[in-house]
Amino acid sequence: MSMQSRKYPVGIQTFSEIREGNYVYVDKTDLVWQLANSVKYAFLSRPRRFGKSLLTTTLKSYFEGRRNLFEGLKIMELEHEWKQYPVIHLDMSICKGRDNAEELRRAILFNIKDQCMANGVEMDNKTPGECLMSLIKSCATNADGKVAVLIDEYDAPLLDVLHEKDNLDAMRKVMQELYQPLKASEAMIRFCFLTGITKFSQLSIFSTLNNIKNISMSQQFSAICGITEEELTTELSADIDLLAKEYGCSHEEMHQKLKQRYDGYHFSGISAEVYNPHSLFYCFEERELKNYWFDSATPTFLFRQMRRFGTDITRMDDIEASESAFNRPTEALTNAVPLLYQSGYLTIKAYNREFETYTLSIPNQEVRIGMTEGLLPFLSGMDDNEVRQGCAVKMWRALKGGDIDQTLRELKAFLAGVPYVEGFKEKLAEASTREGFYEYTFFLILSMLNVYVQTQVKCSTGRVDMIVHAPGTVYLFEFKIRTTAEKALRQIETKDYAAQFATDPRRIVRVGVSFDIDTWTIEGWETLPDK
Repeated sequence: MSMQSRKYPVGIQTFSEIREGNYVYVDKTDLVWQLANSVKYAFLSRPRRFGKSLLTTTLKSYFEGRRNLFEGLKIMELEHEWKQYPVIHLDMSICKGRDNAEELRRAILFNIKDQCMANGVEMDNKTPGECLMSLIKSCATNADGKVAVLIDEYDAPLLDVLHEKDNLDAMRKVMQELYQPLKASEAMIRFCFLTGITKFSQLSIFSTLNNIKNISMSQQFSAICGITEEELTTELSADIDLLAKEYGCSHEEMHQKLKQRYDGYHFSGISAEVYNPHSLFYCFEERELKNYWFDSATPTFLFRQMRRFGTDITRMDDIEASESAFNRPTEALTNAVPLLYQSGYLTIKAYNREFETYTLSIPNQEVRIGMTEGLLPFLSGMDDNEVRQGCAVKMWRALKGGDIDQTLRELKAFLAGVPYVEGFKEKLAEASTREGFYEYTFFLILSMLNVYVQTQVKCSTGRVDMIVHAPGTVYLFEFKIRTTAEKALRQIETKDYAAQFATDPRRIVRVGVSFDIDTWTIEGWETLPDK
């Protein structure tokens, strides 16, 4: 296949279709073989659109013994027997979006009926769990005792009802009954694999199936989904060249652009960085650097949980988390950090082995922009495109031009027009005692344009409310309510917040801002550039 006719697996998550259709495939089959032959029951958590379904269908083809699909791949040096097993493959994503437990039960039964037909098994109209047990027994009898069970996105039906306690409990009971046979059928199961985003301990998977191995943070399997740096620079090097030609830049420059936008994920304390495969292949297919991950779905369930726990996204670039936080069941969460990590909005940036603690942050440009674009309308009720093309762009142009007065005039006008729906009303209540609301809003607007913004930055004399890094200029902000902008500026000077930039060649501008809590907008500001 010539480079100009490269076929990218955009929207294709079936291994057999990718191989038979001669699509680009980054070879992960050595890890697939290791997983299939080292673990009996396994669970893998990865963000959506990160290749979980492709991995599941690769395992399906392997256990079906479809040797021809693997010709030329790494697994051929590892597998020599190619035994065939019946495969029960349930994709639970087709069961999501149900309004109640009865609708979910019917959807699951329809899903199992499809698997019964695929394996030539009659299905009685029983409960989902009874049907799954009957299917496992029938397949095992026909295949000399062993079957492979693959359940993709096992938690998908529950994610949209996390905030609805009664409905969540009722639907969870349906799925709990479905998964109970996995333990009872242990003698008949050759391999059982589940993927998902979250960990619901009360589904009888993690509570009764006590031999399931959670490989989500395993160093061995950290790169089983996604594209590593090595894979990008070898197997996909020519694709970088094609994109660089489109943009009129060098291979190295394009590599850095891709890295900034799509790279940065770590799925264990010590692992290679991983690129988002969905976005990377879309970028190669469309020949355009855009934010593709958020085009695929709106993470409403996550935004609801962030609002429920009062998550402050201005602190998301330096979050400390203990190892136990990642193993906490979803129904027992006390904050949204585990969900943010499991969903791909946070990733591991550092690991302290001595204290078994992780430092988490936003992975890359795509996630930062997509999250803030999604959060702004969700919390404020304002259209993100309206904000981006209006206030945000005007503010950024003023900042780039060094006009802080115009920047703050634009912010003042924006704050005056915010409708203050539920989420913002909560922030306003907090703002009566502190300046968090204004900091939060400013952060959202600038992050939408991928401006590097830091909040509550520690230094030897205190904390800087906000640092904004613009081309050639660093802005130090201090926000105040019930006092003057002059006092805010005086605090920056008195505590010498600019000392940390003493050797920085960029221009340093200090900005004191006061806010009026009656009108909920900017009252005044004072600036002081480098002396």
